[in-house]
Amino acid sequence: MQSNTRLAPVREFDPAELARLDDASAPEILRWTAENFADGEIALSSAFGPGSAVLIHMLADIAPQTPVIFIDTLHHFSETLEHVQMVTERYRLDLRVFKAAEDRTTFEAEHGERLWERDIERYQMLTKVEAFKIATQPLTGWITGRRRDQSSTRTDLPVIEVKEKVRINPLAGWSKKQIWDFILENELPYNPLHDRGYASVGDEPLTTPIGADEHERSGRWRGSDKLECGIHTQLP
Repeated sequence: MQSNTRLAPVREFDPAELARLDDASAPEILRWTAENFADGEIALSSAFGPGSAVLIHMLADIAPQTPVIFIDTLHHFSETLEHVQMVTERYRLDLRVFKAAEDRTTFEAEHGERLWERDIERYQMLTKVEAFKIATQPLTGWITGRRRDQSSTRTDLPVIEVKEKVRINPLAGWSKKQIWDFILENELPYNPLHDRGYASVGDEPLTTPIGADEHERSGRWRGSDKLECGIHTQLP
């Protein structure tokens, strides 16, 4: 994994300004971000799902220099990795990849095979959270594609979260339908797994298609009570 030990400064913002952004459009929020942070302070955190497709497309016009962070968990679907490469080339992204080991064989030599079956929390910590900590350590904050309608843990998601790091959620108020309407209207590329019933795509061993009446993230960690991998809940 790449590493950088520089700590980004904590930022303070006018609460009234942040409140105004709750009613702003996604492009307006991205423009505010570009105006309020210097180059290199903010990146887009992307798993290259539907929300990322929208944000990457918008940023191409608003702030094309924005780096994109991708966590290679070493357990992605091959379709996901092919999609990442295609989108990176199409938009000429400054893609920055972080991972827990050089490859899956190396990871399994150290931690054993099928770690997710023996200790799902340790698996997520190693493959996602620790890698993301390193990715975001030099940043002031990052942009996410999270939405309030995705799960019970996100229903109160603000547009701007100011903690030790700043999280910018331009799509917080969007619905799943709005996301897909935007994708189809603008003919944006998306992971082909979505056409095979995978509404939310994570690691191959932990992701299944969903039924017509199931929630968008029901196919993630099926059979467990997990709703988050930890990236958005365990970092400062």
